[in-house]
Amino acid sequence: MLEKFSPNQRLLLAVALSFAFFIGYTTLFPPKTAVNTDVNRSIPVATKIPLATAPSATEVNASSYTNVKTMTTDTLTTVNAKEFTLKVDTLGRISSVVLKNAKHNGKDGKLSELISATGAKPLFIRFEDEIVNEVASKTPYSSSMDNIILGENGKASVILTQNMPNLTVTKTLTFYADGHYDAKVALSNEKRYYVYLGQHPQIVEQMMTVVGGMVYAGDNLTTIFEDGDVEGRSIFTDVHLASAFDQYYASIMYGFSKETQVIVERDNDNNPVTYLEGKNNFTFNGYIGPKEYKTLEAINPVLVHSIEFGFFTFVAEPIFKVLMWLHGLLGNWGWSIVALTALIRIFLYPLTQKGMVSMQKIKEIAPRIKEVQEKYKGDPQRMNAAVMEMYKKHGANPLGGCLPLLLQIPVFFAIYRVLLNAVELQGVPWILWINDLSRMDPYYILPIMMGATMFLQQRITPSNFTDPLQEKIFKYLPVIFTFFFFTFPAGLVLYWFVNNLFSIAQQYLVNKQFEAARIMRHEAHLAEKHHEKN
Repeated sequence: MLEKFSPNQRLLLAVALSFAFFIGYTTLFPPKTAVNTDVNRSIPVATKIPLATAPSATEVNASSYTNVKTMTTDTLTTVNAKEFTLKVDTLGRISSVVLKNAKHNGKDGKLSELISATGAKPLFIRFEDEIVNEVASKTPYSSSMDNIILGENGKASVILTQNMPNLTVTKTLTFYADGHYDAKVALSNEKRYYVYLGQHPQIVEQMMTVVGGMVYAGDNLTTIFEDGDVEGRSIFTDVHLASAFDQYYASIMYGFSKETQVIVERDNDNNPVTYLEGKNNFTFNGYIGPKEYKTLEAINPVLVHSIEFGFFTFVAEPIFKVLMWLHGLLGNWGWSIVALTALIRIFLYPLTQKGMVSMQKIKEIAPRIKEVQEKYKGDPQRMNAAVMEMYKKHGANPLGGCLPLLLQIPVFFAIYRVLLNAVELQGVPWILWINDLSRMDPYYILPIMMGATMFLQQRITPSNFTDPLQEKIFKYLPVIFTFFFFTFPAGLVLYWFVNNLFSIAQQYLVNKQFEAARIMRHEAHLAEKHHEKN
């Protein structure tokens, strides 16, 4: 039955079970707190243009341009750089971008192709005038250069020209070795047209991540259009960047004027299709490649906003910067995750300590609480008052174990999003059998170790179960989590495993502290009785 759940559903179910049992049952009356785990919800951009100013779906649509009979396309210009090979075809589109670094290879071992075989391709131009569009689809571009070789920090320009009977289109493209390009589109006379961003890459099997389109606009507002879930058409201005992305890669356009209209609508599969309304002498920039933070930041700081960290970006982005800083010190992403986990645990130590101490106090007075409940079970108001009085008397907070853990939820989801979306972890080994931190452990060793530490943590953590069924389900949580984590990226499982080790160590110290206090109280009681006897 569990196999029917999607990866996202399995993650949310695992988290729900975790917080339901690790938080809910640490108090006498489990709080019914609704936790929003929809980390992928987009923030709508406020500024939109009325639909009347946009072409209809039949005029401009990713699927509609395929209805026009186009010529057979060939490669017009090839750009070779250290990290990629890029091709421009006779329709003036970027028809292929192949990454040369083996770390980006797909499961089949082949080099990664970033341009989708279907749908619109980057720099494709569609004219609103269908007659012009018909002619353009049959008129090939010419190029000023057939082959370009870029040095490590080099750049080179190519001029593409499309000569139609009543219109000449000129594209001036400058390609850079880091994967970005400058574009200028000039028309011999005014025509309304649109430049397509292209579909997102389709390289690796997505693991619990959002795939689709993004518009980052206005006052730092992000709108996500997820594959299979796009309705109607959205039109934006004041756009900082538009992106078609998957887990690790993206096709991005940016650097256009605030007045430029960016349109996103659905194709036949309800996936997003993004295009820009062009004008004569239309200039903009683009990037096609991995979403590596340092690379994007070096090109233009605005591009780092194309990395999708979800609802808790305000927490995730600083965490990722710390992770990169640790990698600069340690030189290994696996040990950097271990060090990051240690830093997070140190930062959250006061909260977790408070929660663990509160759980211990509640455990100590649980028998007395049960006596009070039995005594006043026919009078709920009196029972609640007596229970609260006992909590106050013994310095125990019934929510003390719950609230500190609830405050850690943003940190959990932030680190989850960081480790899922960091292309820096792709193809990176850690120790012995872990050859790729972005993929599942091939031998399931890390998930089993994680489950074992979870079981040990469960054994030494105080519990106040009164329902045998709840207690039985709680005991099976390590097995359930181990199953869920079999397919999780090794980097994420590593974080959870190390986090469990710190929890065990901290819980052990708290238990020893309370045990020592209990022994001292017992010895003091014996001494007092001995003193009274004498």
